Amino acid sequence: MNTLIAALRSFAFYVLFYGVTALLVIASVVAVLVRRRWLRGIVGLWCRWHLWCTEKLLGIAVVLEGELPDGPVLIAIKHEAFFEAIDTPRLFDFPAVFAKQELFRIPGWGYSAQVYGLIPVAREEGAKTLRQMLALAKERVEQGRPLVIFPEGTRVAPGARPPLQAGFAGLYKLLRLPVVPIAVDSGRLYHHLIKRPGRITYKVGATIPAGLPRAEVEARVHAAINALNG
Repeated sequence: MNTLIAALRSFAFYVLFYGVTALLVIASVVAVLVRRRWLRGIVGLWCRWHLWCTEKLLGIAVVLEGELPDGPVLIAIKHEAFFEAIDTPRLFDFPAVFAKQELFRIPGWGYSAQVYGLIPVAREEGAKTLRQMLALAKERVEQGRPLVIFPEGTRVAPGARPPLQAGFAGLYKLLRLPVVPIAVDSGRLYHHLIKRPGRITYKVGATIPAGLPRAEVEARVHAAINALNG
């Protein structure tokens, strides 16, 4: 019976969330063409709609432990599901997120994401691409925006603790920003075709200062983003 209820809740979630998402993607394209300042409001509406659907339809409560940072810092988040990727613009003030380059090929959404200020990551295209990514990141910092990165590089299974991608340490060194690590345990509930009710927790770790040796910053970030892995 519980599985049936979860399946019905998930079906309602997919229909309502993604149905409205399609309309908001169209609205974002219109905003880009007509008045770009509307785009930020549309993204905020999308994130709030996602949270409402998550809480009311899926029965998932979202809990925050600790204080979220403000301003230009490098935020390193555990990545277990699409949940935190969608939720990021709600959590932070106009964040610039490092996102896989493939996502920018999604019709409508990709161009809107580029205008919003997401930073494409092409891990296998060499030094030139890294320089372009770094230049965009510095632009966002100059605008006073926080940078958000998923340092493990991709979604991982709940409880998995893979090493951080090499690019994280390079960005940390070149950007010279403090890092705020955040753990999240979304995968066990959200990263399934049939999503389950329960609680997703964000746990904000202590701020890590700029300028530390690579081994130290990687160890501290790795430990902090895995703080909810019991």
